[in-house]
Amino acid sequence: MKQVYSIILALSIFTVFNLYYFILGMNELSQLFFLIVIIPSAIIHEYMHGWMADRLGDPTARYAGRLSLNPVVHIDPIGTLLLPFILFISTGGSFLFAYAKPVPYNPYNLRNQKWGPVLVAFAGPAANLVLAAVFGVIVQLMPTGGLAELLALIVYANVLLAIFNLVPIPPLDGSKLLYALLPDSMVGVRQFLDKYGWIILLLFIFQFFYLIQPIIIFFFALFTGGIGVF
Repeated sequence: MKQVYSIILALSIFTVFNLYYFILGMNELSQLFFLIVIIPSAIIHEYMHGWMADRLGDPTARYAGRLSLNPVVHIDPIGTLLLPFILFISTGGSFLFAYAKPVPYNPYNLRNQKWGPVLVAFAGPAANLVLAAVFGVIVQLMPTGGLAELLALIVYANVLLAIFNLVPIPPLDGSKLLYALLPDSMVGVRQFLDKYGWIILLLFIFQFFYLIQPIIIFFFALFTGGIGVF
């Protein structure tokens, strides 16, 4: 099931890039750089899930050897290597996406069963926002030019990963906060979302992604000082 969710998430990210012209507006060097950036950004995102879970009582990722920033342990042969390479070659860089293996995690090991899963889920997007903020400062300190715009891609990729993952639709990270806020009497809602979340997510991608696009642009401009990469 986790592998299916990973593929759905990867396809969702791919669809976002395709629909909203970001990839299409970049030259080949920028496209390749964006692909290189999105892989470690996704790896750090997954690592932080495992790191936070370990701090809150679940050592599953550590015992599995996944509590590491070594990219080798997070690489999915298909999603991280083969698929993005094939897409880059076959589409000339127009369609790019990649994903890392999900970090194993057992929520029943957490000391706080209500809010522990929320903290674990939000650790990934929080890490992406921190990365975006750090590279945003670097971009603002640099003279405007090609290098600054390349580094701005790091900011955009991490802001996109963070905001998109905070949408409260399973299997995205934001759904864990929604579940924590739902009263016990609405267990049926959770069961419905667990079962049909991927359909709702795809509907959101195709019809309602524009709702979070201003948030993505806001944080990108906030971190970079408004440097344009589109």
